[in-house]
Amino acid sequence: MRAGRAQCRATLSRSPGEAESLALHVIALLLMSGLVSIVGCSRAPQPDAYGNVEATEVVVSAEASGRLIALSVVEGQTLGKGAAVGEIDATQLQIERAQAAAQRGATASKVDEAQRQIAVIEAQRSAAVAQRDGARAQRDALASQHEIARRTFERTGRLIAEQAATAQQLDQAERDVRVLGDQIKAQDEQIRAQERQIAALGDQVRAARAQVQTVKQQVASADAQVDLVADRIRKSEVRNPVAGTVLTTYAKGGEMVQAGQPLYRIADLSVVELRAYVTERQLAGIHVGQPALVSIDAGRGRETLPGDVSWISARAEFTPTPIQTREERADLVYAVKIRVPNDRGLLKIGMPADVQFTADRTAR
Repeated sequence: MRAGRAQCRATLSRSPGEAESLALHVIALLLMSGLVSIVGCSRAPQPDAYGNVEATEVVVSAEASGRLIALSVVEGQTLGKGAAVGEIDATQLQIERAQAAAQRGATASKVDEAQRQIAVIEAQRSAAVAQRDGARAQRDALASQHEIARRTFERTGRLIAEQAATAQQLDQAERDVRVLGDQIKAQDEQIRAQERQIAALGDQVRAARAQVQTVKQQVASADAQVDLVADRIRKSEVRNPVAGTVLTTYAKGGEMVQAGQPLYRIADLSVVELRAYVTERQLAGIHVGQPALVSIDAGRGRETLPGDVSWISARAEFTPTPIQTREERADLVYAVKIRVPNDRGLLKIGMPADVQFTADRTAR
């Protein structure tokens, strides 16, 4: 080794032509002596694919129309799910809810009134049934008396034939039969009248109960109206639907907004995805869940983050124009997504990155 170094130093002191010739001579000698071995220049492993960082972006829109009283969101702000971030003027809606609630109360009072009316009618019907039953019992007693009177009249007629009774007794027996018969007819008419009254009261009960059902339906409709207005009031409060970072704001407090108008855009950047494209040859060695390394430029060096394949497109497409040359567009590629935790916030939307697919340990 020392001899080789000495020869190299001697080479530097010669002319360029002589130095080059001597250098080649020295290298040949060293190779032949086994003291030096030439190691071919090795480059760093090339990425398997290239892509750009994406995130699921959500555009938060107004759910009500009116003046935007306040909107406390700024770009770059981190918001939690369900956080109240704004409010739309709901004064008119609150008045409508009060009116609907009052109408509902008035309608509900009709139910109580109808229930009391049903109770009164049922009491009247019960009294009429009791009277009818009493009239029937009285009619049965009259029928028994009439049967006795009839038998007495027949017996008195036989006694008259045997001259064992007087004509006055016969007349009295006849009157008893006739009077009791008339009383039975009157009692039957009274019973029929009472039954008609009972039927009429029953119809009134059924009508009152139908009215109660109608009023209950009106109360349910009023409840729905109150709930509808309450829901509109709830929608006048702007709440953040997903946890994430505010990317862009589209409105400010004090502006008039319409339902469906975008207010701001937000995305969860704690976990992002890198969309890259691979060839058909690469596709055979890639599957969902496979680990991958994503590299980006960070400061003065490269930063590598672990991830895993979360999605593989089921459809081939031509190489996207923005990232490939015209010649490469003739080849078909497949889009893949790599999910990458972004706890430190190094990955930004649209940032270019390299992908290196690694061996799946679970597959071994």
